[in-house]
Order: sequence, then structure tokens, then C-alpha cells
Amino acid sequence: MQLTRRGFLAGALALPALSALSACAGTVVSPGDLSRLRMMVPASPGGGWDTTARTLQRVIQQTGVARNVQVFNVEGAGGTIGLGQLSREDDDALLMMMGLVMVGAIDTNDSSTRLTDVTPIAQLIAETELIVVPAESPYETLEDFVQGWAADPRGTPIAGGSAGGTDQILAGLLAQAVGIDPIEVNYIAYSGGGESLAALLGDQVAAGISGTADYGPQVQSGDLRGIAVSTADRSTQVPDVPTILESGYDVEVTNWRGLMARPGMSAGAREDLIGLVTEAHDTDEWQEALDTNGWLDTFMTGDEYGEFLAEEETRVRQVLTEIGLIQ
Repeated sequence: MQLTRRGFLAGALALPALSALSACAGTVVSPGDLSRLRMMVPASPGGGWDTTARTLQRVIQQTGVARNVQVFNVEGAGGTIGLGQLSREDDDALLMMMGLVMVGAIDTNDSSTRLTDVTPIAQLIAETELIVVPAESPYETLEDFVQGWAADPRGTPIAGGSAGGTDQILAGLLAQAVGIDPIEVNYIAYSGGGESLAALLGDQVAAGISGTADYGPQVQSGDLRGIAVSTADRSTQVPDVPTILESGYDVEVTNWRGLMARPGMSAGAREDLIGLVTEAHDTDEWQEALDTNGWLDTFMTGDEYGEFLAEEETRVRQVLTEIGLIQ
């Protein structure tokens, strides 16, 4: 089965459990430690990871799952700088937000730290990717954009998140589908959705790719024009925007986000963090946040999440090779 078409990342919504990626020794998070729970966002403020982390922070605090959660940003290299920092931590009360973007960035940035070097806690959500153009763009539809793009790929800059991440993968897959050499795609990588949004609003690029949480509000307000979403079904957040499939191109991508913790923590410490995140997930407030942001509930924890990550690494590496991003 070719992973450069419909099959890519469909498994993000259902994979079996098998293995753990964590080990021994550390300090168990006790109720007293919850007042100092920290959550690292390894990207700039305003993007999808940041939005998800701060939404989880609000839910945890509002519902009393924990008394205080500090969110902080560590930018750079598709999250791999933050990943490296996490691998050197010894704090059991630290979570790191991450997602599909990081899986690809590990290879494209030749990171010395891999997901197997830290501890999987939970996958939280999956999200539709949204392709947009500036409000004054001559491109009214995806078909219009593809015609202009095919005529001058290098002269059609596309903004998105970090190199090798979900946004660039989608750009490469769409290029393949419409007959453009992915090597010719003029992809401009930004640290997060907030930065790429600024480039779009400033008419610095022809199009942008990011999650619906990043670009959806601007599409709703008319500041950007949505021309396609990446999932099989339309997004509830931007229901008037057609899918790529509806436009006649056999491409489907689903983004996802989850949480990791430091390496070498005890089984008890890991279970305490899993329990905290599970409790937050089960609240009405979190379910409302899913609806508000148009997120899909793909919750899984522990060993199941670890096995998912191992399979995802293999699949992403194959796709990055096929579209020419890694050798």
C-alpha cells in the first residue's frame, strides 16, 4: 500500500497496543507535586502545540485535576530542541506537548534524541490540516491554486510549520498528486502556526498549511480564504471548506498531538501522569474543548501510545523518503 496517498496516517485513529518505551527510577508525582506541574511546548507561542497545551492547562486547573500548571515554550528545530532538553530532565512533574510534526523533524533535523529516549504518556487529539490563501488572493479554489502552482512551483511560496512536519508532508503529497516534483515545492518553514499566520496576513506567501485551530478563526473572520481540508470529511470548524478529496486529489492527512515525559521514570510516576491526563480527558470541559477546536478525540495512553509512536516513526520516515525530504 502506498503511503503517499489515502493510506497515510489513517492509522492514527486506530492502532493496537503492544509495547512501552519507558523504564525505571525516579520520583513519583504525589498530590503535593501537582502544584508544580509543568508543561513544555517545544515551539513558539500561538501554534497548534501551544493551543493544545494551554487548553489542557485551563481544563486541568478549572476542574481541579491539579492546582497549578505552568506552560512554557522552548522553540526550534521542529520541537527537537525541546525533545533534547526533556531527555536530560529528572523532574517527574514535567510533561512535553508534541505531535506528528516532531516525528518527521527528528529525521529532517538529524536529531540525536529520538522518541524512544523519552517516556510516552498519552495521545490527546487529532486535527484536520487546512490549506488557506490570503483574503485578496486570486485563488478562489484549490483547483485555481493548483493551476498557478503547477505553472510556477518555485514562485509560489507555501508557509507552514517546521521542516519535515505535517504541513510540509501534506505539501509534498499534494505536489505528487498534481504532478509537481516535491523537490520543486517552495516551502517556507516557520516555528509554529502563529508565525506562518503572520506571513499569510502580511501577503508574504501565496498559501499556508496548518491546523484548523491555527487558521480556522481567520477563515471564519474572512481574513484568510480556506481552499481545502486534509481529512476525508469536512471540518466542523470550517464546514464550508471542501476536502482535498472533493477537489479530485487522492490525498488525506490527519495530524495528531500527545504528551511525553522524561526518560527513566518509575512505573508509578508514569501511571500518576497517565492518571492525571486521563482524568482531565474525561471532564466535560475537555469534551467541550474538542468541539470548540474541531479536534478529533484519539485518546490513548502508555504502552498503546508507545506502540503507536513506533509504527508512526516507520511510516513517516517512508513518506519523507518518497517525497525527497530525507535520503
